[in-house]
Amino acid sequence: MEAQSIVVLDFGAQYSQLIARRVREQKVFSVVLPCTASVDEIRSYAPVGIVLSGGPSSVYDEDAPTADDRIFTLGLPVLGICYGLQLMAHKLGGKVRAAEKREYGHAMVEVLNGSRLFQELPAEMSVWMSHGDEALELPPGFKLVARTQNAAVAAIEDPKRNLYAVQFHPEVHHTRQGTEILKNFIFGICHARPEWTNQHFINETVASVRRTVGQGRAICALSGGVDSSVAATLVHRAIGDRLTCVFVNNGVLRKNEFEKVQQNLRDKLGLHLLAVDASDRFLAKLEGITDPERKRKLIGNEFVAVFDEEAHRIAQEQGHVEWLVQGTLYPDVIESRSVRGPSQTIKSHHNVGGLPEEMKLKLIEPLKDLFKDEVRRIGRDLGMPEEILQRQPFPGPGLAVRILGEVTRERLELLRQADDIVVGEIKRAGLYAKIWQSFAVLLPVMSVGVMGDARTYAYTCAIRAVHSEDGMTADVVELPWEVLKRISTRIVNEVKGINRVVYDTTSKPPGTIEWE
Repeated sequence: MEAQSIVVLDFGAQYSQLIARRVREQKVFSVVLPCTASVDEIRSYAPVGIVLSGGPSSVYDEDAPTADDRIFTLGLPVLGICYGLQLMAHKLGGKVRAAEKREYGHAMVEVLNGSRLFQELPAEMSVWMSHGDEALELPPGFKLVARTQNAAVAAIEDPKRNLYAVQFHPEVHHTRQGTEILKNFIFGICHARPEWTNQHFINETVASVRRTVGQGRAICALSGGVDSSVAATLVHRAIGDRLTCVFVNNGVLRKNEFEKVQQNLRDKLGLHLLAVDASDRFLAKLEGITDPERKRKLIGNEFVAVFDEEAHRIAQEQGHVEWLVQGTLYPDVIESRSVRGPSQTIKSHHNVGGLPEEMKLKLIEPLKDLFKDEVRRIGRDLGMPEEILQRQPFPGPGLAVRILGEVTRERLELLRQADDIVVGEIKRAGLYAKIWQSFAVLLPVMSVGVMGDARTYAYTCAIRAVHSEDGMTADVVELPWEVLKRISTRIVNEVKGINRVVYDTTSKPPGTIEWE
């Protein structure tokens, strides 16, 4: 736990995580809690300030999200954003109403006086609005400090009680001076110290793991991806070879991945690694299965069975194993929390779940307070190879969810070859590290083609490449035409069994990044 933090209370905003990220960019720790969090939980993070997020509701809705009134009397600076402003006004004696003219998009804000929130900023600023309600009357003690053409209230404050609020979103890039506004709150009003650095996090985490584990032993389920590799490296730094990493070949890995991951983790990182080739038993379970959810569950359940067997074997050989290391990230924690308030659970937990109760392992999640980009920076400070840190996300069910329909050895071989070409050409073009994910999908669609003088009847391959910040939303990458053409030509010429290549231009939403 850091010595100080900024707590963000989430009222269902799509930008709640972004607020926390903007605070962390200033080297100040920030945590997102549901608006239903108790005062005791808020205090447990030693906050120097509280931010009330936006949200889609109206304060007068029957099920409108709310928070404990005591947050306004803790003596801490509070910044309300959008719905946070309306909630602050409503709770403290003001009035809120549906705006005569809703504001969505860019707006010009006029700063009216010398508020500390707008210190050393222009008198007029372009901001990003997204609201349907507005504050009609200010609570006692508050004054208007900014307005727009369409909203009489753009920002309010009660400096005696350290209460501030803005109707726009300073956390988004569309608000040009948004970072400066947040910095004025973080440093000028909350007096936070920029002490949350990578090295500080590493030192604190290593020390914490040593205290927690003592002389005990731990195991880690490794995928070879960024998250589990960084988590394992941190814990290995703390307890050395008392950590055993288990890497399971589930039969649906990419080309040469089983060998490459072992080389990176064992030879380059020095981890104590146990590699288990269980591909035959996984593929036997998948035989004849076409439903995507059944595929996922079968692979997950079989992984648990394999991992359980290996954990017992390790315990018999080395002694009692008490701890399980997972590469859980902060978005996983937020999205998986059942009491998150009004925000919907977007996806289930990505890490090892459903472990048999008799294992009775206690969790170590050294990355649970970090976002993906922060994990990569931690990895660099740990001296980890870029080959591992720049690895694009890969789904737990592997190629099974990139083969639509039944997973067979023949189809796996086709997809491995095609995917290897996609990734190779993306890297050759210098685009791999700039793209969130890029991969091939094998479709259960056969089409007629012509190669030489012969007629072919073969599979269709789809190419997918997306930009994303955290995987929750994604935009299609406009790959250069020459790159796409080279990928298509190589796949059709080199992968016998595929004669047509298409490009997926769907964003998320409405689509998903993976096809299954």
